[in-house]
Amino acid sequence: MRPVPRLSGRARAGIFLLALVARLAAVTWSGWTSVGFGDGPAYLYAASEIVRTGHYPVSTEEFYFRAPGYPVFLALVTGGDARHVAAAKAANAVLGALAPLLLAGLSARIFRRRGIALATGIAAALHPGLISLSADVESEPLFLLLLLGAGYLLLGSSDRPSSNLAVAGGIALALATLTLPSALVLVPFLAAVLFDRRWPPRARAHLAASALLGFLLALAPWTIRNALVFHELLPVNDAAGCAFYQGNSDWMVRFYEVRSRPAYLAWSRAMFADLEARTAELARQGRTSPSARSRYFFREAIRERSGDPAAWGRLLLRKAADFVRPWPNPLFWPKPVVAAVGVVGAVVTVLAAIGMTVPVRPGVRAFCLAFLAVTLAVHVAILVIWRYRIPYWDPVLLLYAVPGGAKIVGLCLGNSERAP
Repeated sequence: MRPVPRLSGRARAGIFLLALVARLAAVTWSGWTSVGFGDGPAYLYAASEIVRTGHYPVSTEEFYFRAPGYPVFLALVTGGDARHVAAAKAANAVLGALAPLLLAGLSARIFRRRGIALATGIAAALHPGLISLSADVESEPLFLLLLLGAGYLLLGSSDRPSSNLAVAGGIALALATLTLPSALVLVPFLAAVLFDRRWPPRARAHLAASALLGFLLALAPWTIRNALVFHELLPVNDAAGCAFYQGNSDWMVRFYEVRSRPAYLAWSRAMFADLEARTAELARQGRTSPSARSRYFFREAIRERSGDPAAWGRLLLRKAADFVRPWPNPLFWPKPVVAAVGVVGAVVTVLAAIGMTVPVRPGVRAFCLAFLAVTLAVHVAILVIWRYRIPYWDPVLLLYAVPGGAKIVGLCLGNSERAP
């Protein structure tokens, strides 16, 4: 196997600056002082409470509390002042600009070609989906950086091998989970090194155990905090039941009947009013426990769907199609943006499928395919939002799209050696 190529300092700086300019332009387009993202005020509120009280708030919305990772980051960059939106957006732009560097590093480790790694970093710097994540006050730029960091460290720990890198990779995945709790489903991937036959079984087991140890060490303090505050086992937060209800109740069935922006806004107001009314009724009944509230929403969604299992199956298929599609929902985005992003996303998807046929590190390819399948399944089962797809799927697709494009170029030039 070839050695891992290193990008020069000038190349890395160029990728970062290109990505930063693109993300700052997106922030300028969306506005430096406005918060258009619906979850933004809740994140800013949590950050201000951390600074004001020294504690994380017991709730950030009426029906749950958010994962702490991004609010803690916001508390650091804004000083807990919710008016410092520009600082939050600038910080997100920097986070977003760092992600292409990690993607370039992952590409170098996987494909062992400097040109492929450099092209991957440039493609990630200009990818519209990744750029869109940094345009507002949202947690995805931080999550993406942590998730890519976990992947880079875990792959490095397997290549050396190194238990220290494995521990660091586990810590990075835990921090990603504390930013977006859906990453909990990725814990089994910490054991992927067990399938790496380059090393004896004992060494593989040690690396997997080290990664799990790092994950538990980073996640445990927050889980213990929840146990002390709520007297319940809440690994990250209590939003799973509410998210499951939003994604599987009659409200989601009605969502697929919405055909216009005004109708969507009316639907959204009515749905959240219903969630607040249900939560208030639970409080009147004395059912204020976070886990009890989450269980209630789980049961209600199942009750509403159990009357027609076939319709539930059709709903899950529609959600799967929503997650897989490479363009955003026209209800939320202008048509030119939908068209442009859709074209880029479709091309990247086709090239990624071609890149998957490149016979380089089949174990990593199997890992990525399993990763795509698991993240699709968990979101379809709970709640599908196009924004959630980007940090999970787009990095993997980009990693393989670039060698897929290189393969096509090599075939067109009649030189198969140009393909990785």
